[in-house]
Amino acid sequence: MILSQLSQYITEHRRVSVQDMAHHFDADTDALRAMLEVLERKGRVRKLPVGGLCSSSGCSKCGLSPPELYEPIER
Repeated sequence: MILSQLSQYITEHRRVSVQDMAHHFDADTDALRAMLEVLERKGRVRKLPVGGLCSSSGCSKCGLSPPELYEPIER
């Protein structure tokens, strides 16, 4: 997998988790994070802030880790 493939996948799917990308590309999440950092520095993608995924009444301390989401940056 190369950076352009990763960037294209994010563009096509709009908001994608690191886990989804790891599954799609059959890649290690740490390797993906390194590639995503490069794409962030190049201004191609952005990491979305964590939060807002729990119920509207706030965190219920369910123990689940929030997903790391990325989206493309429109040019």
